[in-house]
Amino acid sequence: ATTEIYTLSLHDALPILHTPSSFLNGQWVTGTGTPLTLLDPTTGDSIGQVHDEGLDLAGALSYGRTVGGPTLRSMTFAERGLILKGWGRAIHTARDELLDLARIDSGNTRSDGKFDIDGAAGTLSYYAYVGKTLGDVRVLAEGEPEPLTRSSARMVGHHYNVPRHGIAVHLNAFNFPAWGLCEKAACAILAGVPVLAKPAVETSLVAARIVELWHEQGLIPDGVLQLLVGEPRDLLDHLEGQDCVAFTGSGNTGRVIRTHPRVLALGIPVNVEADSLNAAVLGPDVEPGSDTFIMAVADISRDMTQKAGQKCTAVRRIVVPEAHAEAMVEALGERLADLKAGDPADRAFRVGPLATAKQHQDILAGIAALEDAHERVWGDPSARPDTGYFVAPQLFLAKGGENAALVHKSEVFGPVATVIPYDGTSESAQRIVAAGGGGLVCSIYSNDLKWARPTITGLMPWHGRIVWGSKKVHDQSIGPGTVLPNFVHGGPGAAGGGEELGGERGLSFYWQRVALQGDRGLIERLMR
Repeated sequence: ATTEIYTLSLHDALPILHTPSSFLNGQWVTGTGTPLTLLDPTTGDSIGQVHDEGLDLAGALSYGRTVGGPTLRSMTFAERGLILKGWGRAIHTARDELLDLARIDSGNTRSDGKFDIDGAAGTLSYYAYVGKTLGDVRVLAEGEPEPLTRSSARMVGHHYNVPRHGIAVHLNAFNFPAWGLCEKAACAILAGVPVLAKPAVETSLVAARIVELWHEQGLIPDGVLQLLVGEPRDLLDHLEGQDCVAFTGSGNTGRVIRTHPRVLALGIPVNVEADSLNAAVLGPDVEPGSDTFIMAVADISRDMTQKAGQKCTAVRRIVVPEAHAEAMVEALGERLADLKAGDPADRAFRVGPLATAKQHQDILAGIAALEDAHERVWGDPSARPDTGYFVAPQLFLAKGGENAALVHKSEVFGPVATVIPYDGTSESAQRIVAAGGGGLVCSIYSNDLKWARPTITGLMPWHGRIVWGSKKVHDQSIGPGTVLPNFVHGGPGAAGGGEELGGERGLSFYWQRVALQGDRGLIERLMR
């Protein structure tokens, strides 16, 4: 198992090296070979190592299919929900320990850590309730039986959703090691499909500790959940036709997974949640200083800086009427000035470091490209500690609307956003937002129904979720960047084309829908 986890209050009390192991084939195993080094993103110091060569990945997938799959399929939805309920409670009980580890592991401030840890526990609890609601059945009927002919009421067809007889491979992103693990696993387990989860290596300590807690407390039935800490290596080469893959990360990696020879040959389902140049759009009716304007500023600044901007739902493009662009920059600057980057152990700092050295390099390169193409209108890039992977919040201004190509194609995955002025028309706003090629979420701020109607309906096909801010809800916003388990998470085009969560909808990826036709009475007796 992993080494003992220490609760720390200061980074200078961190002499510990963590060696997280993988949980495969029912046991904790450590690989061999050259180690992968884990670094503290606040200091750049080594905090641990991962050994991932020589692991039996083919055996792990088979173990999940042959041991975990039958176990889950023998359970009712309510029984599967009880597994998730126990997992959620275990995370909540270990909350403080996990928050400390998230700071060391990912550079999270306490607030950012709560966003991940509490989100994980809350999502598990929500899906535990869904399982209780679905009750003591093992497969889910869809709709009502339908007669096949006009002359007979006995010969009917009825759709049923049944769990696939494979294993779900979950390839999770670096930015939400707890929530990413739990939101995918909750849907798969409740649907009746076992899971092999692979967190990002660089931020794997939190995910490994969570699975360790569950295992210590006897909360993981054999084969139901496995954890790979390390690189995927030849994992996808061992997929079988009843398996499925869910991935969160870059669009390029998503395309590699979708075109993997094994995936193509067997028609294996792949769900991808990828890049997203999310937009916030201010309607022409919203005056600076109004309740709706203040709401927009609060939402944008929060989503720019929460998790140091390392959220797939963070605001990247701020689409503002030309007449209000200067006021928006000034208002955002006032907010961002209070959100300084620094050591997440010090509560005076609200923006922690980026999670990895690679992310830091990529974001600095992205900022340099923005500087070449557009004007920086707020932020001092040097206002950060000398050590660690810090980036200060920054705002850029891009003129040219939908023709400002860089901001519609390149995502800087940090506390950086670009203001894009437009002429105030719904058509112009739609063109600018759509130039991003599809997104996870778009927020619209307007009190004018005549402007909002065409804008929102016109942008719906480009997004998985749209948040409409207005004076009626100005003091009730949780921010468009907050993903909730009862609403879908995903988006078309550049956002990956996938969909997760959404309550019961999140289970459908792991199911096969079958139209069963025959005698009504026999079908009802068979499926009861």
